[in-house]
This record gives sequence, structure tokens and C-alpha cells, in this order.
Amino acid sequence: MARPFLPESAVTWLVGADPRRVLVLGATGPYATAVREQGHAVLVLDRDAASLGRVIDRRPDLGGVVAQAESMPFDNQQFDRVICPQNLHSFAPGLLLGEVARVLAPGGRLCVTYLTRDDSVPWVKRLVTAVRAHLPKAMAGAYGEESVAVVEQSPYFPTVETHTNRVWIPCSRDNLVDMALAANGADALDDDAREALAEEVGAVYDASARPPEPLQLPYRLLCWRATVDHSELSRPLPETDDALHISLSAPTA
Repeated sequence: MARPFLPESAVTWLVGADPRRVLVLGATGPYATAVREQGHAVLVLDRDAASLGRVIDRRPDLGGVVAQAESMPFDNQQFDRVICPQNLHSFAPGLLLGEVARVLAPGGRLCVTYLTRDDSVPWVKRLVTAVRAHLPKAMAGAYGEESVAVVEQSPYFPTVETHTNRVWIPCSRDNLVDMALAANGADALDDDAREALAEEVGAVYDASARPPEPLQLPYRLLCWRATVDHSELSRPLPETDDALHISLSAPTA
């Protein structure tokens, strides 16, 4: 099944048409590649050297840095865009957002994307019903997009805009069955239950597809772009009555 990707229209909306300096957080090759192919300079940051190495081996035109996103080894204001594709929820927001604001240039943006399955399509509803008859907790649709609320509440990013794209991913019969057999809890099924699940999912495909064309699995690509406000980085912290006061004056003899 085709890998999720960023359509050109989504890249343009998130990053802009003019060449930008872009930092992608996480070794998500398809997303970094989509941005690079529109003429932007792309650096990928990931804490795992092996994952990052696989991305760079496939696309040597991407730069790579092994580091923690919550503590980036960059000088201030080095990037025009920082992108979190499908992974904002995996970072510590209290640490990440300050770091992102620090490395963004004036007018820079934090860009967040989440690809979520569109269960409103009738055949997808039938698919979900068939899978959950065997695996009640499967296909629950918890993708992590709720983590964007932290950005919307952050003083570093007072302006947050949203945009949605529809993405269709071709899906063969085998793709659909394999997806169901890899769902949450499927590894605990016995052979008979796995066979029954495969048959029911296959029947959904057979009733919905129009051979020889594959089914198109519908997704919604949710995008957010948040413009940085650097004034929050230099604002003094308010003093409180219970604060610890330490004198730095030289000791007297």
C-alpha cells in the first residue's frame, strides 16, 4: 500500500512557495522528501541514528542530525520552518515548543501534520464494523492530533491556522487483509479467528471494489501552521513572594 505523503498543495500551504530552510523532526522519509522535492533545503533530526541513516541513504540530498528535539544543537533563528509530521504527541511539549521557537527565524512557522483515516465513507464503515467484531479495540483512530491543543495554547505561537486535504491511498485486497491482521489485538487471535477475520475483511473488499482498480482508502490530512512570537522568549519571569533569592555578592572577610 502506498506510503502516506504530503501533496504539493499541502507543502505549499505549510512551507510556502519560495525556498525555505526547513527542519523536519523525526526520520519520516516520505514527508521530508515531499518538502525537498519542492525546492526547499531540508534537514532531518532524529534521536535514533539507525532510523536517520536509512532516510539519508535513500535521499542523500537531505541533511541529517542525531539529536533530541527537546534540546536541539542549533544556534538561534536557524530555520524558517520546523515540521512535526505525525509525531507532535511523541515529544515533551513543555520543552519542545520553547526550543522550536528559539531555532525559528522571525516570521517562522511550526508546521504540524496528522493523517487520519476518514471513517465517514460507507465501505470504510463496513470495514471497521467487520474488524471490531473480532477486535473491539482495533481501528480506534487515536492518531495523536489532540496534541495540537498544546500549540494553540502556547504563548510562543499565538497565531495558529488550519487546513485539511483529502488523500486517497490505493489499497489491494491483500493490503486490506494484512492491515486487519496487523491491527491492535490480532496477534492474540487463534488460527480459526484470524482466518474468519481475513474472510470477512476480504468480503468487504469484494463487495466494494470495482476490478481491476484497487479500492481507495480515504484519509484526511490535517495541517496546522503556527507563526512564532519571539517576544515571549525574552520576557522576564515574574517574581513571587515564595521565590528563592540568592545573593551573588562577594563574601565579606
